[in-house]
Amino acid sequence: MIIYTDGACSGNPGPMGIGAVFYKGENRVCEISEKIGDGTNNIAEYRAVIEAVRKAREMGETDFVIRSDSQLLVRQLNGEYRIREMHLRKLKRELDEIMGDSMHVQFEHIPRDDNTEADRLSKKAIGL
Repeated sequence: MIIYTDGACSGNPGPMGIGAVFYKGENRVCEISEKIGDGTNNIAEYRAVIEAVRKAREMGETDFVIRSDSQLLVRQLNGEYRIREMHLRKLKRELDEIMGDSMHVQFEHIPRDDNTEADRLSKKAIGL
């Protein structure tokens, strides 16, 4: 399974939305578009991944790829960059708890142009 995620923020901070699109092969099997309160663009990016992993777990998936156009997010999740902000460290711990030891998730950075559907869903959630 491949999951594309994105977070949007109207203002920074401001209202946040998340979007995710789930594919099995060529088939689009699920999507997420939710308004999640106020915060920053980085919080929205993390929340999009957290909710996508949560949904994948509900679907019984344990081995999948998450693609995001946020280079900072992907590099932090892959351990290439330190997570300096405490609120983002907290979100990373939440993600780690959801994944546990039974999930194998790869995080890949993709160009923004390859993430248009998740971007559209994240913006739709906050009326952009």
